[in-house]
Amino acid sequence: MFLSPPEEALQHALDHIFGANPPDVLGVAVSGGGDSLALLDMLRRWGGAHLKVVSVNHGLRAEAVEELALVAAYAADHGLSHDSLTWAWDGAGNLQQAAREGRRAAIAHWAKAQGIRCVALGHTKDDQAETFLMRLARGSGVDGLAAMAPRYEQAGITWVRPLLEVGRESLRAYLREQHITWADDPSNEDPRFDRVKARQMLSTLGPLGLTVERLVQTADHMAREKEVAGWALTIARDTCVTHDAGDVILQRAIADALPAALLTRLLAESLSKVSGAAYRPRFRAVQAAMQGERPMSLHGCLILPTSTELRITREWAAIQNLRCRVTEIWDGRWQMEPPEGADVEGLHIGALSAQGMRQMEAPPSPDLPRQSLLSSPAVWRGETLIAAPLAGLKNGWKVSLV
Repeated sequence: MFLSPPEEALQHALDHIFGANPPDVLGVAVSGGGDSLALLDMLRRWGGAHLKVVSVNHGLRAEAVEELALVAAYAADHGLSHDSLTWAWDGAGNLQQAAREGRRAAIAHWAKAQGIRCVALGHTKDDQAETFLMRLARGSGVDGLAAMAPRYEQAGITWVRPLLEVGRESLRAYLREQHITWADDPSNEDPRFDRVKARQMLSTLGPLGLTVERLVQTADHMAREKEVAGWALTIARDTCVTHDAGDVILQRAIADALPAALLTRLLAESLSKVSGAAYRPRFRAVQAAMQGERPMSLHGCLILPTSTELRITREWAAIQNLRCRVTEIWDGRWQMEPPEGADVEGLHIGALSAQGMRQMEAPPSPDLPRQSLLSSPAVWRGETLIAAPLAGLKNGWKVSLV
């Protein structure tokens, strides 16, 4: 069968992403725009997986109903299932970023409910170039400027982008050849949005040689440099990082000898691990922490420096109101195991805190700093402390890191 250039690029990408084991069922996120509709049609013609289509209405434009109707009509014409989800902006933060995150969360929830493990997205070569420019304007480093990954894991779902080597106009030409109607979102021309500014800037930068292809090439170079940095980070982690009751400890004699950029990565990774935050702390904040000689609060953690180590522990203030049942995972990483036959009704997990330490008959374990003990997991019945295994009050309870 004759394949158009976009289809050839898609086939090559899918072979690279899936190898000989494509998923039995593949979710496809389709907005009604040209990129995602072209992706859907080419995936249907590819035929390597059973497709399930999903769309998200952000409730921001009346036209969105008509756009999703295009998707529904296409799905119906080709015997594909189609689900339309809704998302509403709460008015907080950056609209486009909130919409992206809300859309991704809604699709992930849909996929899990459907038993779908993998979802395809319609990001293109042009999206790569626009993202590169936007992040360059924000002063991003190697990681931020690296090319989009064709496959990644997030929210328990595998997300794939098989069109990263295909240009937007090439997809429009494909749709015209297939006589498929698509919708153009007017917000894609609204200069209030950073992505639109980046898109418009590309036409100005082209004559200087900063074409979409050149920017994507540079992003690919950055991705390779990111791999090198990741390899070095693994070696640094194995060399100078130890763990103690959920805390991360950097041995200063070794860590201080690392290149500054590598130490920054190591500290940022450690902070994210202890806090469980989805995003790393800002570069300047990490740099300031590297140079500090006093305890410092950052990213939901406390950095406790001594002459020999940097200890990173959870900050009590960040979790003082965090509660969950004793059968659940607390703070995203701690799991309690009750004594055999114990009645756990009415018990909850919370931070030990100063209140809990005052209730202990024996002094808490001297093996951990006071700051670490304050934020350690404890079992409570109302305001009464039942157990604090890391502080030495076990009463038959055990605690482990998930």
